[in-house]
Amino acid sequence: MNDDIRAPQVRVVDEEGQQLGIMSPREAQSIARERSLDLVEIAPQATPPVCKIIDYGKFRYEQQKHEKAQRKHQHAQVLKEVRLHPRTDTHDVDFKLRHAREFLKEGHKVKFTVVFKGREITRQEIGRELLSGIIESLAEEAKVDQGITMEGRNMSLIVSPEKKKKV
Repeated sequence: MNDDIRAPQVRVVDEEGQQLGIMSPREAQSIARERSLDLVEIAPQATPPVCKIIDYGKFRYEQQKHEKAQRKHQHAQVLKEVRLHPRTDTHDVDFKLRHAREFLKEGHKVKFTVVFKGREITRQEIGRELLSGIIESLAEEAKVDQGITMEGRNMSLIVSPEKKKKV
């Protein structure tokens, strides 16, 4: 910007987008000073580099406003957890599946965790059957991100919302 431009020749564009031609940076800076604006290098990799005569403060403000709008429209995907036990009754599993469906509709990933207590760890097939049933129940709404895995005394499964195809 202004005195920091080191190129011997620059292509100058004014605030309306009109090309003023190729000139030395000093000439371009004098034109910018006459208009009470700044000379900003916008394409340093071009040959010759492209500089624009603009109000730098206003330019930065617009840039920050645009970045803020971009961050506002981003959606962070959250991992929600639903915890179960091998002896969880079918009605309770259905109830927890309803919650999981709501999370998936909101666009969140869901982690199902079967927690084994005491001697239940010897009957891991019960937990595997439970998680397999959950996969079948959610087959239309979700896809499996991470299959059934054991982590210490916990068996887990991660599903994410299925992308809907727009017709």
